[in-house]
Amino acid sequence: MAPVAETTPEIAGSARVVVITRDGCHLCTEALSIVETVCAEAGVEWLAVDVDADPGLRTTYTDHVPVTFVDGREFSVWVLDADRLRSALT
Repeated sequence: MAPVAETTPEIAGSARVVVITRDGCHLCTEALSIVETVCAEAGVEWLAVDVDADPGLRTTYTDHVPVTFVDGREFSVWVLDADRLRSALT
């Protein structure tokens, strides 16, 4: 698993994929599993961000998590498609 950081997608460093998540969210667990697998296959760095660790993110995304960003752009909300993510990373 990637580390959970208290950061925003804009300052994710070298991570191409950023997932905004929340503890106890089953969709977040599913998205993180997909991201971990697909990014490992592609050799791509990724980062999980806890929405509740940042008041700004919590205000922006409320219950609309997980939110996946690829290359700094919003890519997916709630349900993440593994094949679509693979295509975006190639």
